[in-house]
Amino acid sequence: MPPAKARPAAAAPGAARGPRSARAGATAAPAGAPRRADVGLSTGAVAQRLGVAATTLRSWERRYAIGPAVRIDGKHRRWLAEDIARLEEMCRLTALGVPPAEAARAARTPGGPAGTGPGRPEARAPGGRDALPLGRARAECRGLARAAVRLDAPAVEVLLRGALEEHGCVSAWEEIIAPTLHAVGRKWASAATRAQGAVPAGPAAAVSAASAASAGERYIEVEHLLSWLVSCALRSLPRSAPRTGFPPVLLACAPGELHSLPLEALWAGLGERALPVRMFGPAVPADALGEAVRRVAPSLVVVWAQGRPSAPSDIVTAVEGTERGLRGARTRSTLLVAGPGWSAVPDAGSRRLTGLGSGLDLIERMLPR
Repeated sequence: MPPAKARPAAAAPGAARGPRSARAGATAAPAGAPRRADVGLSTGAVAQRLGVAATTLRSWERRYAIGPAVRIDGKHRRWLAEDIARLEEMCRLTALGVPPAEAARAARTPGGPAGTGPGRPEARAPGGRDALPLGRARAECRGLARAAVRLDAPAVEVLLRGALEEHGCVSAWEEIIAPTLHAVGRKWASAATRAQGAVPAGPAAAVSAASAASAGERYIEVEHLLSWLVSCALRSLPRSAPRTGFPPVLLACAPGELHSLPLEALWAGLGERALPVRMFGPAVPADALGEAVRRVAPSLVVVWAQGRPSAPSDIVTAVEGTERGLRGARTRSTLLVAGPGWSAVPDAGSRRLTGLGSGLDLIERMLPR
């Protein structure tokens, strides 16, 4: 289910306080020091931007002297552009396997990212060869992407939990999680395309083809780690007791379909709205789906397909062809389809879910009361 249009990102934390509070207890700033209104980001904001836990930043400062140059009232850290550039270089090097102490020394080397400031080159912009193609995404997406590329599972877990707690399931999925997952997929596809295009002709072609195939597999590990942690985060969301008077919604992936993560987001969203739901997960055979419909008696059945379903008519028959109830008053379930695989199936558009938030709204409207 494609993400909805992102809301404008909230203003970055760490804004300067008013003149009265700024004067209270403050020491005189040295000449040439940045004014409070010019002071940069807090540790939490930098951690979110880089995809690093705030405790990790404090540990780096304590162990490797790679902290911010400015503190307000001698206590509150504020990270300027050159400080953030040092951290970006530290993150880049540690992601390549460089030991943290060595990475910190390299990041502090004059003339590198640490050597920025008045009269010197500007700080290096975020990104680089390993950056994910996020475009104009929220800051949370960039932090999540950086942590995923580094395979920093603890940081990814913290960022996912924070996004879900702060924004709720729908907004977190549509504006942060799904865009990051899509960017990982685009990065893997572009890496594979570049690798295949670099294969020369001639005697070395076989060796180069093997190298290209290996290069094309880059970022698969990022996608697997991120997908697993997203799944864990969605399943760990608190669920309210289901509202009474609603028949359950049945969720299943099409036969042979192993990509269930968007369906898990729908499951989490239904739980957040206290709607009863039964999740059957990936690759449910058509006959098993029909048996589940007969036993659960759902009013609505959602079938997800990332790729084109192999036998869509069998799915329709399994859901809408299964009758239940007494003779003369039999009822059937209604099939709703979701996922890009259904776009190639005729007559699927009129009952297709096209987004998590809108899909949840449609399901709630269609449920009999």
